[in-house]
Amino acid sequence: MSIWNAIIVGVVQGLAEFLPISSSGHIVLTQFLLGIREEGAEFQPDLGFEVILHVGTLLSVLIFFRKSLLNLCCSLYTASMKEERKMILWLGVATVPAVIAVKLFQDQFESAYQSPFLVSGLLLVTGALLFVPRWLAGKAQEIGLKSSVIMGCAQALAILPGISRSGSTIAAGLVSGVKPEKAAEFSFLMSIPAILGGVVLTLKDRVEVNMEEGSAIGEALKEACLSCLSASYVSGALAAAIVGLLAIYLVMGAVKKGKLEYFSYYCFLAGISGMIYFSR
Repeated sequence: MSIWNAIIVGVVQGLAEFLPISSSGHIVLTQFLLGIREEGAEFQPDLGFEVILHVGTLLSVLIFFRKSLLNLCCSLYTASMKEERKMILWLGVATVPAVIAVKLFQDQFESAYQSPFLVSGLLLVTGALLFVPRWLAGKAQEIGLKSSVIMGCAQALAILPGISRSGSTIAAGLVSGVKPEKAAEFSFLMSIPAILGGVVLTLKDRVEVNMEEGSAIGEALKEACLSCLSASYVSGALAAAIVGLLAIYLVMGAVKKGKLEYFSYYCFLAGISGMIYFSR
């Protein structure tokens, strides 16, 4: 992959990972438009590039929420920080639905990536989800078992390309009554185990590919890590990290002002445009 293609995909990843417009959907459609992926043809993902892009977006979250994450870490050793300990518990609960969904429906999720028309249609679903809090706002409450389960189920749904993880989880939090800023923060903190899980699984797949080619497990792991450090891959990761950080600032500001549904208009436009383009 050329450096410029890597940067383009990195920018798309950074924007769409945190803006409520679906990163997976935009990455898939970008790959089709750039000719990296072809409809109806078997696609071999560049596992090393996927790993490094995940690292880039993870860096964005760690930088923006560094104070909250530091408090969560300190709470493990400080008995008086009960609220922070509860937050860790709820983050764990919210991660479970996505793990179960991947285990049960992995083949169905992967098949959805083969159809750019379907991915475009799912962007319309994301646009509709962003409007739901306007109609079904829940009673004000703190994050607890109910809200973490609801937001976790939304995150599981967002494994489908075209369904925004941040958009669906923030909308789910607002529907369950969580304050907008808290819902957005919890949504982004939820992304940390999700992104880490993606890094581990993708790196595991890359190691298995290297082992099939005759490398020992230690050598295969070394090759997998080194493959992520090419100039084009690092450029894509840096683009994803920088743009992702800006995207988090933008989403947090929009949520505070009650303008989350503004992103739905873009989703409708992108989804309809994609369905028209890829139906030809």
